Formats: sequence, C-alpha cells, structure tokens
Amino acid sequence: MNADPRKSFAAFLRPEAAGDHHAIRSLNEAAFGRPDEANLVDQLRCDGDSLLSLVAEVDRKIAGHILFSRMWVENVAAVALAPMSVIPEFQNRGIGSQLIRRGLDELRERGERIVIVLGHQHYYPRFGFSTHLARNLQSPFPPEAYMALELSPGALDGVHGKVRYPAAFGL
Repeated sequence: MNADPRKSFAAFLRPEAAGDHHAIRSLNEAAFGRPDEANLVDQLRCDGDSLLSLVAEVDRKIAGHILFSRMWVENVAAVALAPMSVIPEFQNRGIGSQLIRRGLDELRERGERIVIVLGHQHYYPRFGFSTHLARNLQSPFPPEAYMALELSPGALDGVHGKVRYPAAFGL
C-alpha cells in the first residue's frame, strides 16, 4: 500500500471476522512496534472479554483495528477502549477517528453507558473523553492520560471506586 501522505481515507469499516486474526496481530505489532498490544487482543479474544472488534479496510487490506472489552467500576459495567491501531503508513489520515466514532455509535446502540480509555490527552477529548469524568475512578494509570466518556448523559453520576479490567490487561 502506497499512501498519499496528504490524503484522508474513507475506510470500509466492518466487524472483525475469524479470518482477520493474523492480519490484526500483524497490524498491532507494526503500529506499536512491539507485540504487547497484539498479545492483549489475542488474550481478550481467547478469554471471551471482547465486546466489539472492528477493522478498517483500505483497498481490501486491513489498515486499522479497534477493540472494546468489558470492564467494571466497582459493580458498574463499563467498556475499555484498547487497543486502537492503524498501520504506520495510514496513520494521521482519519482511519482511527472513523473506528472510534463507529465503535462508540455501536456501543451506544447496544445500551452501553460508560467507555474508558488510557490514551493521548490531546487526541481522545475530540470524541468526548475527559480526565474530569474519570476523576472519581481509582485507576492504576496516570490521571492525565486516563479518560472516561458518558455514552448517555449522567452515566457516571455517583460512580466512583476502583476500576477492574479483564485479566488480560495484567492489572
């Protein structure tokens, strides 16, 4: 794939299929430069903790991936966004944004109410994620990068306490 560095792409988004696993693994390894996120995806899938996994195709090749899994804040169900990846040659061209928006829309349609992400503090707020909304959540992560999003208004009202991730996160 030879990407035009100035061009944004309207990728074809679809749910992950079983035949995509190898391509998703390779994509995560390339995007992050290490196997950790690829291993996380494999383990979440194996443990049955994956709620929603989407891929973005460009020219019929997987160029991006996003995974959402079940997590908890005390006894309140929430969703973890992790990881989200785009192959290096297609980064900064809107594919990640397309995946996030589509994923959040699908989660909202399914009745999910809270999504939590550990991510870049200048990237995720454009989707409504906020460190302020995560202020009452006891997380093992730095507060400046730990953000929450309410898929329905007031979903985090009165929610506080320790967050619990699936075992695959190793926390």
